[in-house]
Amino acid sequence: MSNRNLGFWVLTALVVGNMVGSGIFMLPRSLAEVASPGGVLLAWLFTGAGVLMTALVFGNLAVRKPNLTGGPQMYAKALFKDGTEASTLSGYIVAWGYWVANFAGNVAIITTFASYLSTFFPILSSEATLFTVGSLDVSVGHFLTFLVCSVLLWGMHSLILRGIEGAGKINLVATATKVLGFAFFIIVALFAFQKSNMVPLIVDRTSDAGGSIGLLGQISHAAVTTLWAFVGVESAVVLSSRARKQTDVKKATIVGLLTAVVIYMGISVLVMGTLSQDALVKADKPLVDSLSAVIGNSGSYLMAGLGLISLLGSTIGWILMSSEVPYQAAKIGLFPKLFLKENGKGAPVRSLTITNLMSQLFIFSTISQSVSKAFDFVILVATLAYLVPYVVASIYQLKLVCTGEAYTNIEGKQRVVDGIVALLSTLYSLWVVKAGSGDMKTFLLGVGMLVIGLVFYPFLRHARNRKPVEMSNRI
Repeated sequence: MSNRNLGFWVLTALVVGNMVGSGIFMLPRSLAEVASPGGVLLAWLFTGAGVLMTALVFGNLAVRKPNLTGGPQMYAKALFKDGTEASTLSGYIVAWGYWVANFAGNVAIITTFASYLSTFFPILSSEATLFTVGSLDVSVGHFLTFLVCSVLLWGMHSLILRGIEGAGKINLVATATKVLGFAFFIIVALFAFQKSNMVPLIVDRTSDAGGSIGLLGQISHAAVTTLWAFVGVESAVVLSSRARKQTDVKKATIVGLLTAVVIYMGISVLVMGTLSQDALVKADKPLVDSLSAVIGNSGSYLMAGLGLISLLGSTIGWILMSSEVPYQAAKIGLFPKLFLKENGKGAPVRSLTITNLMSQLFIFSTISQSVSKAFDFVILVATLAYLVPYVVASIYQLKLVCTGEAYTNIEGKQRVVDGIVALLSTLYSLWVVKAGSGDMKTFLLGVGMLVIGLVFYPFLRHARNRKPVEMSNRI
C-alpha cells in the first residue's frame, strides 16, 4: 500500500494548522510582556521575513532533492559524505533535537486547549487546594488541567493509529474551522477597535534588572517568542515522504507561511486594539477575553469553541509530525529500529507511543504551574532547539549552490538567487540564536537538550553502516 497520499490542500492545512496553533491563542499576552505595540508589530514583520527565507529553502530543497524525504535530519546527513561518522552524527543530532523540541512543544498546544476549555468549565481555573505532596499544594484546577491534557494527548494518539490520511483530513476540517473563527473575530474586533489601546505605539520597557529596553531591544526580546509562532513551516517537508508530489510540498510551504503571516499580523493588531496593555498581560486566553470585552459572554463562548476545534487540529498535526521524525530517522539508521514498527494502517505505532510518553512527562508541569506559566516554560525549552534544523537546511542549500549539485549549467542565475536566500536564512537563524542567548536560561535549556542526545549516541554508532530499511521489511 502506498503511503504517498497527502495532496496540496492537506499539506497546506498541516502547515497552517501547525503554525497557527497555540501561538495565535497565547502569544499576544507573551509579547505584550516584552514589547510595546510598535515593537510587537515590527517583531512579527522581521520574523515573518526571516522565516520566509527558511520556507523558500525548505521548498527549494524539496524540489531539488526529492529523494531526501522525511525531515531536516536528511539534509544534515547529506552535508557530509555518506557512511562517515560526521554524516551519521550530524543527522542524529538534528533528528534528536527536532524530536525533543517537538514532543516538548506539543505540550504548549495541549495546555492552551485546557486554558480555552476553562471558558466552559471554570473549575479548571480553581485555586482551591485538592491535596498536598510534601511542600507542594496541588489545586483543583491544576489537577483537572493535568487530567484534561493527558486525555487529549492519548485521545489523539488513538485517532492517528487509525490512519494518517484520515487524521490529516480531520486536521483539514479543523484548519478550515479555524480560519472561519478568525474571520469572525476580525469582523467583530474591527468594530470595537480603540486606538487608545495602541498608544503610545512605541515606548521603552523596563527589564527585570530595572534597566530601560528600547525599540531594538524589544524586537530582539520578541524574536524568539515570535519565531515560536512560525515553528511548523517545515511540516510539509517532514511529511514529504507521504506527499503525492514534491512540488506540492514547496507550494504548501510557501502558501501556508504567507497565510500564517496575514493571520498573525491581523489578529495581533486587533487584540491589542480591544484590550488595554495591562489586561492583555494578565490574560490566559487573549482572544476569548478580547471578544468578551466587546460583545460579552456569548462571543467569548463562540470564540472559545472555535479555538478548541482549531487546537484539536493543531494537536493532531503536531503529534503526527513528532512521531514521523524519529520514524524516518530510524529508516536510515539514525534512531533505533524500535521506532520503525507500523500498524496495519501505516501509522508509526512505536514512534508515536514513545513520543507521547515523553510529552506526558512535560504535562506534569501543569500540576504545579498555571497554564500561562506552563506555556511560557515549554516554548522557552523548545524554541532554540528548532533553530538547529533550520540552520542546517540553509547551510545544505548553500552547499548545493556552491558545488552546483542539483543544478544544470543554464541555471546560473537561479543558483545565485538560491544562494542569497540560503545566506539570509542562515544569518536570520543565527541572529535569533544570539538574541535568545541573551537569556542564559533559554540558551542552556535549548542547548542542553541537544547535549543530552550525545549521551545516547554511542549506542547508535553501529548504525553508521546500516542500510536503509525497506518498507516491506516491517518489524
